[in-house]
Amino acid sequence: MPTFQRARSEEQRELRRRAILDTTAAMLDEMPVGEVSLNELSRRVGLAKSNVLRYFESREAILLELLDRAWKQWMDELPELLATEIDPGAPVEERGDRLADVLARSLEGRRVLCDLFSAQAGVLERNVSAEVAGRWKRTAIGNVGAMAALVRRRLPELGDGAVPFCAQLVMMAGTVWTHARPSAAMLDAYDADPSLAELRLDFTPALRDVLATLAAGTLARAAAR
Repeated sequence: MPTFQRARSEEQRELRRRAILDTTAAMLDEMPVGEVSLNELSRRVGLAKSNVLRYFESREAILLELLDRAWKQWMDELPELLATEIDPGAPVEERGDRLADVLARSLEGRRVLCDLFSAQAGVLERNVSAEVAGRWKRTAIGNVGAMAALVRRRLPELGDGAVPFCAQLVMMAGTVWTHARPSAAMLDAYDADPSLAELRLDFTPALRDVLATLAAGTLARAAAR
């Protein structure tokens, strides 16, 4: 466990912030968002909890920054995926379905991002100040706008609907992720009575279906205008 001296320069403070973020990111690789605690984080990073809170006002403020980091990393990979897998000459309905498929599969291996998406509104945006909440929301709006620009390149027929489509995509990814990971008690109930698993979700195909329906509906509304 590292032990830090008090940061006295802006460069040293930035190193502390980066160490806190990187340590939290490593914890998220090991455990779900709900198990990340300030006590364990401070132990791992080598700072008292009160000192961690000098750099971030709460656990949730740290996690929001990591959500932004993970979101941008995902978006960095999307242009090549979308260009490779979506034929610009295909019919609009086919491109909409392909878009849904690519987006769902691109999230399949991003457990941390999906876990953070699922916790965003109900957990991460709760224990923060108005300043942090506002800064985060501006960041999220920017990320949704950047995603919409990527999506419009492959599906220009979405028009202005690309922005709400991408905002809803994020909400649906978090929702499907949560429902695709039932509790231990629910898994035991499924084992005891397989008929109860009728509505059990497999993340990637379930998200693909949701996004395909969302894309089709957005395209229909855009065409009607």
